[in-house]
Amino acid sequence: MLRRGALLLVMLAGWTGGPDAARAQHYYVYVAAESEDEVALVRFDGTTAEVVKTIAVGTWPTEIEGPHGLAVDPSGDYWYLSIAHGLPFGKVVKYETGTDEKVGEVEVGLFPASMAVSPTTGLLYVVNFNLHGKMEPSSVSVVDPATMTEVARTTTGVMPHGSRLSPDGLKHYSVAMMSGVLYELDALTFEVTRELDMGTGKPVIEGMMMAPADSAHAGMAMKHDAAQAPKPTWVDPHPTKPFVYVANNGSDEVVEVNLEQWAITRRFKTAGAPYNLEVSPDGRYLLASLKKGGATGVFDLERGEEVVRITNSRKVTHGIAITPDNRYAFISVEGIGGEPGSVDVIDIGTMERVATVDVGKQASGIAFWKIERP
Repeated sequence: MLRRGALLLVMLAGWTGGPDAARAQHYYVYVAAESEDEVALVRFDGTTAEVVKTIAVGTWPTEIEGPHGLAVDPSGDYWYLSIAHGLPFGKVVKYETGTDEKVGEVEVGLFPASMAVSPTTGLLYVVNFNLHGKMEPSSVSVVDPATMTEVARTTTGVMPHGSRLSPDGLKHYSVAMMSGVLYELDALTFEVTRELDMGTGKPVIEGMMMAPADSAHAGMAMKHDAAQAPKPTWVDPHPTKPFVYVANNGSDEVVEVNLEQWAITRRFKTAGAPYNLEVSPDGRYLLASLKKGGATGVFDLERGEEVVRITNSRKVTHGIAITPDNRYAFISVEGIGGEPGSVDVIDIGTMERVATVDVGKQASGIAFWKIERP
């Protein structure tokens, strides 16, 4: 007669095909299609990636409004989307996960882009990239997701991007592409506390970035040689150590910033214009989307070097979302012209692309939602 544990194992084997299949997990990510005005919910079962739902977004059916940035709140109950184009400003829209029904929206600045929700303050921080008109300092909008109201707007630099929070949720980091500067904000007071030039590695003199773009002090980027201007596009903190990593898109490098020293401590040369970054939750690897190279670079942070470069399914690699268990990375790839976008799945253990699924045109922002046992 079989013991209870052995009988359960036999039942599982007969029902699912074996204990390994019973332990299978499904991974879900949201990805925006900037030239389709839609968001896809993608599921990966360990073997195959598929679009399980497509959510239409935007207000004007005859216009492309440009959904760009995505964030899922720490509870996993809601997801947020930045819509770049509005009348005249952009907006952040709140949706319920599962039903994907729209809950609310709030107008923010010009061309809102990447964003993140603090697990400590509960507030959402979105950078207003501002592609319109004169090149002048833009801002970070702070939104209360409960009421969908903008509670503060803090001026930073020209074309801010890459909104991320420290592991404790008390510091917010962003970069300004055309100013070439890393900004640290106090997540409670919404004030800029420190600025660091990404080219020279030196702290920015207070007030230098606040002048109009056509003045003699339009920003530290004015001091850089045009060919070597850093043009930072992303920042991501280390999960356990006092470092943040910045993608210098213009100078083809990733830089490591020591937060205790407020100085650049390492520079990693890349190929093909790094655009987005993400550090794995265990702090071992840093992945960089190489936008011009159509590839994803994987850096071993202990060794301080690129260990592999993985070719993506199409050109113009964009965003990265790594699963909390460190097993997989989901990469959004824009495509070119009339091509669809795609989501590539990289197995971090084998360092190989293991699945691809097509999504809407110009796949951009991507955010992890949940792991589910079927």
